[in-house]
Amino acid sequence: MTYQIHRVAIAPMMDWTDRHCRFLHRQLTRRALLYTEMVVADAVIQGARERLLGFDDTEHPVALQLGGSDPQKLAEAARIGEVFGYDEINLNVGCPSDRVQSGTFGACLMKTPVLVADCVAAMKASVSIPVTVKCRIGVDEQDPEPALDALADGVFAAGADALWVHARKAWLEGLSPRENRDIPPLDYNRVYRLKAKNPNKFIGINGGIQSLEEALDHIDHVDGAMLGRAAYHTPGILAGVDAAFYGDKPDAPDFAALIDAMADYAARHIERGGRLGHVTRHMVGLFHGLPGARRYRQILSTDATRPGAGPDVLKAAFAAIDFSRTDAEAA
Repeated sequence: MTYQIHRVAIAPMMDWTDRHCRFLHRQLTRRALLYTEMVVADAVIQGARERLLGFDDTEHPVALQLGGSDPQKLAEAARIGEVFGYDEINLNVGCPSDRVQSGTFGACLMKTPVLVADCVAAMKASVSIPVTVKCRIGVDEQDPEPALDALADGVFAAGADALWVHARKAWLEGLSPRENRDIPPLDYNRVYRLKAKNPNKFIGINGGIQSLEEALDHIDHVDGAMLGRAAYHTPGILAGVDAAFYGDKPDAPDFAALIDAMADYAARHIERGGRLGHVTRHMVGLFHGLPGARRYRQILSTDATRPGAGPDVLKAAFAAIDFSRTDAEAA
């Protein structure tokens, strides 16, 4: 696999991009690179691996994002991820949560670019699949110009195959993880400058991208665009990715087939002891802007969460969508 094909990726998002979410996204785009939630290296090594790392074969291409700061533990976790069949291993150097601060990884690693490079080198030496990094432009009082350059120079020298940059600082003091997603200002031009300095390296951009049109604008300056909350809250936009970014023939999404696929998937999940709500919670925004979307959301938010709910609830919710009426009548 050549990394350069990943012009669009769906960002790793804690509590959101689990295997059920990724299966949904894969029904909408064959091409976009999907990411797991961040999984801590210690958990990969010591925890319930199938629960933490298991995924459906249809999710490919799919990357495993790891959290940690110990090069040898990250190398071991990366090896385990490769054995599980992941297409890429990504190191988290951007998450600002209290959890990563207490463990001195995630965005904290922006302060220690040499250690990040050591982690990348150890991971590269342990696997044959791509190793990448996702970072911020800086943290706290850092100047994003030298901070981001130092991080990028180090990881590329260590052999990183790509660098995805969330175009905001992370404030580890004074802002919550939620506030860190919105309050620090976006600085896309800083990422563009990094790409200009590294014309032969893959650099992708993340942060605040609300539409495929915005993502296409970024592709004029960098190699890839990573969609986060827009992809999660309005997943229907992903149906346009393959045509817009990869030159595939544009086709109207077959939502009936998608719902059938999700119902079959949910049935298998329930047979394994899961609940319908594990799957449908990621589908609430699927028909955003279409007539009947409000009723669809109501059914998924109530009936799908009841004990014993089955795939028929999902099909009943889909039946509330009226594709024959105008957008002006949408919920």
